[in-house]
Amino acid sequence: MSPAPDGGATAPDPTARIPRQISYIIGNEGCERFSFYGMRNILTVFLVSSLLLHLPEGDRAGAAKDVFHTFVIGVYFFPLLGGWLADRFFGKYNTIFWLSLIYCLGHLCLALFESSRAGFYTGLGLIALGAGGIKPCVASFVGDQFDSTNKHRAKVVFDAFYWIINFGSFFASLLMPMFLKQLGASIAFGIPGALMFISTVVLWLGRKQYVLVPPAPPDPHSFLRVARTALAAGTPGRVLAGIGVLLAVLAAMFATKLGVVIALCSALVALIAFGGMGVWIQLEGARGKHPDAAVEGVRSVLRVLVLFALVTPFWSLFDQKASTWVLQGNAMTKPDWFQSSQMQALNPLLVMLLIPFNNLVLYPALKRLGYEMTALRRMTAGIAFSGLAWIAVGLMQVMLDGGGALTITWQVLPYALLTLGEVLVSATGLEFAYSQAPVAMKGALMSFWNLSVTIGNLWVLVVNAGVKNAAVTDFIASTGFGVTAFQMFFFAAFAFAAALAFGLVARSYRPRDHYRAA
Repeated sequence: MSPAPDGGATAPDPTARIPRQISYIIGNEGCERFSFYGMRNILTVFLVSSLLLHLPEGDRAGAAKDVFHTFVIGVYFFPLLGGWLADRFFGKYNTIFWLSLIYCLGHLCLALFESSRAGFYTGLGLIALGAGGIKPCVASFVGDQFDSTNKHRAKVVFDAFYWIINFGSFFASLLMPMFLKQLGASIAFGIPGALMFISTVVLWLGRKQYVLVPPAPPDPHSFLRVARTALAAGTPGRVLAGIGVLLAVLAAMFATKLGVVIALCSALVALIAFGGMGVWIQLEGARGKHPDAAVEGVRSVLRVLVLFALVTPFWSLFDQKASTWVLQGNAMTKPDWFQSSQMQALNPLLVMLLIPFNNLVLYPALKRLGYEMTALRRMTAGIAFSGLAWIAVGLMQVMLDGGGALTITWQVLPYALLTLGEVLVSATGLEFAYSQAPVAMKGALMSFWNLSVTIGNLWVLVVNAGVKNAAVTDFIASTGFGVTAFQMFFFAAFAFAAALAFGLVARSYRPRDHYRAA
């Protein structure tokens, strides 16, 4: 393994090549994403048709959505743990490798315990830990292979990285529903497990070629220590942090009523939001006790977290394509051989087409017209496109609720709109998150990017819980919409409001360049 080079900033080399070891990481990611999406894209259908048969038929769809989004919350919560372990103790490669083995064990549980709720949910938990734990590390591990001489190649690789994710997802979405129907759950869940094992082997094969950035040593001027100094500098910041702690405790106290997952996630949101506000207003109080660079690093992270918070509504819309949209597809007309969950194959297929189209045609054309599609502009537009997708799917639901018959091909339109939004938000956000992170915080800040997905799925659970309230259902009935259609239009409005807020905040944001020096 190659050590991370040191040195001062160096001008980019136009002839610099993409590092050879990138091929191992890309191959590893392609297999891992097949394994993840392979099980994820059949999860809702399997839950409704098999594991949740003990419930009344009318409750199975709602229970399946809750299990699915709880699982996704776990997947995107554990990046906090993985990023911390990588940044502080084991480094990115070791963290990825060992958590990948846990990931493989989770797949094995799904294949062995398809008829046992306890065993199956244990497998989901292990996959959430493994998939979530490696998530921030793999993306930032890609970035670590670049320095200031070849960083201009990084965007190409991050796009290729996102392309291979969708290559694996496409075939998983297309094939796994057929395997589930024709071969049974044990084999259908076993195939992704085999791919995850291959993914781990591919990662191991490149172990001697990677550039390794060592874990950061204990730092007296770390993010948390600077934040603690800032909070101690005055009463207003301590009061805000105290409010966050109080709200977190209240959320935990009502865990039985709210649900454990909603309560814990709400507690985390309260701590981050109010603690962050307290640090922000008193950050100048840390100067003199910490270097100016450390103080400005904390300010940079907090500014990025505001943007990440405004991306969370996008994820609440995006991840429901594997739950709400699949359930809607079940009510649409389609060929006997076609499964509604196979519509999800459209998403990765369109991603593979849109990434090169945007980079080679759309963005250059807009630039010639005098409009630069910066990262933040792309993300603003992407959130808005997700809202349009949910307007389209909501109108279809209104027709279905009215007794109309719709073919499942109508879902192509919302899938196309949502996928365009995904390319503009998610593919852009990966590179943006890495570039904005100070060196000691890269894994952690990538974890916060993934945490935005957790919070997005939290909104889904909260809304699903809300529509079980009699007062809420009475209000929805008074609008003339069914519950599902009303929720779809609600999420569309949520996305438009988030796009507006994101665009306004982005106007005053000044991007940073935190790539490693050559």
